[in-house]
Parts: sequence; structure tokens; C-alpha cells
Amino acid sequence: MKQKLTTKFIETRKPDPMKRRDFRDEVVPGLVLRVSTSGTKTFSFHKRINGKMKRLTIGRFGTLSLTQARDRARQILYEIETGRFEDQTGIEVENRPTLGEVIPDYIEKHAKVHNRDWKNKARLLGKFAGLYGKRIDQIKRADVVRACDIIYKSAPVSANRALAHLKHLMGWCVERGMIDASPIAGMKPLAKETPRERVLSDDELGALWAACDAEGYPFGDCMKLLILSGQRRAEVAEMRWSEIDLENRLWTLPSLRAKNGRQHTVPITDAMLDVLRRVPRFLGSDYVFTTTGKTPISGFGRLKERLDKALSEGTERWTIHDLRRTMSTNMAMLGVPQPVTEALLNHKTGVVSGVAAVYNVYSYANEKREALAKWSQHVMKLARKYDDEIAPDKRQSI
Repeated sequence: MKQKLTTKFIETRKPDPMKRRDFRDEVVPGLVLRVSTSGTKTFSFHKRINGKMKRLTIGRFGTLSLTQARDRARQILYEIETGRFEDQTGIEVENRPTLGEVIPDYIEKHAKVHNRDWKNKARLLGKFAGLYGKRIDQIKRADVVRACDIIYKSAPVSANRALAHLKHLMGWCVERGMIDASPIAGMKPLAKETPRERVLSDDELGALWAACDAEGYPFGDCMKLLILSGQRRAEVAEMRWSEIDLENRLWTLPSLRAKNGRQHTVPITDAMLDVLRRVPRFLGSDYVFTTTGKTPISGFGRLKERLDKALSEGTERWTIHDLRRTMSTNMAMLGVPQPVTEALLNHKTGVVSGVAAVYNVYSYANEKREALAKWSQHVMKLARKYDDEIAPDKRQSI
């Protein structure tokens, strides 16, 4: 974008978090102001030198004034046009992007292609905003350690996740020739993570089912299918009618939506079918759970707060993901073999791999249907028990 640069114009430019912006000065040809995604403002000079377009860094705004930047640009232009320009002029020839410039490129070219949860990856990489202005080849291990220490103070586990994503980004940069080696290769996670072991009790499951009844469509019904199917939150929340075969009572989760990238089939039990038959359908929409017809439901944080209020005081902290562990634990008590449970949960360890996997889409089909039926019957029994024994006491106390 061409613009007559002024000091006021430069001072008032705000960064675009999605992309860097270049403003070409109309006064001095070749002078460019670049505003990075992090807000860093840098003067540079763009000119074809010896047949190749070069970007020559002049300096940051603040360290250099606009007048000084123009004087340096005029000097470079004079040296180029008189044949006196040499690489060793004190002006840095910059061909390496900053971290703030690499991240959007990485998200667009890699994360969106390979990761269904790319938005979360972008969010966690955003925690390194303090390094956005640094060139990717100038980031040192100590820089990342300091940034991780800051993240760790408020969110230890997030520090681990953010570091893991930054490691992958650095590896991607090595593959693309931006850097020769990753400065954080082999860097260990900052926080020691304890595997979650939370399993909801029978009474808690009954209370949760009642709370979902009261919640209704779409969130209450979505939570019911989460409990009954044992699938991941996003997989159920983004369920499509086109994935459901009511005649054969089968839900086929395509590989593009499955977390592990593997097509997965889930039998539809009587209890699941009962939920689906009561779900209203939006005209022209393929989403099962939606409030607009155009997008699937979101806002599970607020739903979780409502469900927590509906459960008994003193209920131990739980997460929606704990429902998968709860189903797995109960299936073991119901006598379901572990390989069948793993296949139902669509764990990589629970299915065959390699060429055989291509011919094993319906792995454990009959066993999965029988196991899920047992689990559904168990859940409905708990729901009836809660409604008959516990819920009346609650109603009388109100």
C-alpha cells in the first residue's frame, strides 16, 4: 500500500493479528514501513539489486525517526544507482522472517491442513507474543525459557502445551530451510503432569442426566449423547445428519472429523435413538446440534457452569472429557473386553494398524453394539433411580 508517511501516521498504526502490513513511502522510492502482527514497526528499503529483489532492514521506528529513515534510504538508493553498493555497508540484508510472521504462515500451510484443532494451536502459540518481533533465526533457547517461565506462573499445563507446539513449529522451519537447527530441540516440559483419574459416580451420573433433561435442546441433548456414546466433545457437538444411518442404526464419524484421523463407526443404541428422534431439525442444515443452522453449538464453558450448579454441593471437580473415562471404567465392570472398549473410544491402541486397518473400518462391529447397549441400559437405570429416589427429596426440600 502506497502512503505518504508521517510520524503521526506511523504512531497511530495498529497491528493486524492475522498478517503483517507494508506501507510504501510516496516521498522516497523504496522506503517501506512494515507493521508486524505484534505491532513492531520497522523501516526497510526494497530494491532490485543485481537482478534480485532485496529487502534491506534500516531500523525500528522509535530508534530511528522518519527523517533519519528517509536519509538512510536516499543514501542506499544513491549507492545502488552509482554502482557503489556492497553487501557490507552496515545495512542488514534480511531474508529471514520474524516469529510473528512465521506463525500465520505455519497455521495456514500446516496446522489447518493437518490439525482439526488448529485454532487451539494458534491460541497457544499466541502465548509467545513477546517473541513475535524476533527473527526466527535469532530466537535463542534462553528466550523461549523466559517466555515459558512467564506462562508457567499462571498456567503450568498450558506452558507445556505451548512449548510442544513451538517445538513443532521450529521443526517445520528447519524443514523449510528458514533455520539450520531448532534452538529448543530436546527442551523438556516445565510442569510435571499428573494423569487425570476422575470417574463420575453412579449418583453423579444420575444427577447429570437429570440436569441434561432440564437443559433440553441443544446442549442437554448433546450432553446425553456424549454420556451414551463416549465420543469426544467436538465430535458429538459437530455431528451431522448426513453421518447418521437411522435404518442401520449407525453413526459414521469421517476421518476428517475424528481426532486420530481414522474413520470411526458408533452403533446407535435405543437410548441414543430416543434422543435423536426428539431433536428438532433445522431446514437446510446438516448440523444435529445448532442454534443457527449454520454452525454447530459452542460455549461449553457456560454450559459446564450451569451443570455444576445443578449437581450436589461438594461435587468433586470434573470435566466433560471425564465422561469417556467414566464409560471406560464402567464397561470394565460390566464385563466388556478392553479391546472392544478401546475400539468404541476410537483410541489408536484399540484398533489394528497398517494395511489391515483399511479393511477393518467396522472392527468389532457386533461387539461394540452389544457393549454400548449394556452401557446405555446402565445409564438409563441410574437415571430412573435418581428420578425415583433422589429427585423427589430435592423437590420436597425446595
